[in-house]
Amino acid sequence: MGRLPGSVLRPMHAKANQMLGLVKRTIRYRHPKVLINLYKTLVTPHLEYSMSAWNPHYQKDNILLERVQHRLTRLFKDLRNLSYDDRLERLGPWSLEEKRNRCVLTKVFKMVGETVVRCLVAGIFPEVYGELNTRT
Repeated sequence: MGRLPGSVLRPMHAKANQMLGLVKRTIRYRHPKVLINLYKTLVTPHLEYSMSAWNPHYQKDNILLERVQHRLTRLFKDLRNLSYDDRLERLGPWSLEEKRNRCVLTKVFKMVGETVVRCLVAGIFPEVYGELNTRT
């Protein structure tokens, strides 16, 4: 029996949290630009891998992954009194849900663009690509 998506996401969440904890413990100079760059370099790859490999279907899985970024925004003392969305807006990184949506739209755009190019090329050079009819 295969592993459930939630059980796959938990280790990725734990690794991303571990990396964010490492940044929190070792970096004393907490300038937003420095922490955001470290976050993008050390933490984001773990979260983005989980997004592309296991696109979370359930809301609880989305919340689990979003908690890491939520934890990052709380590292800044002057932003703690703001809501999570306001902190994200001030710091600049997109929410993980927005990144997932952008990734999906990019894939769809590539698929549609590739299909259009194939149709154009097949119309111009039908002897090379043959007919585009998929049904016989």
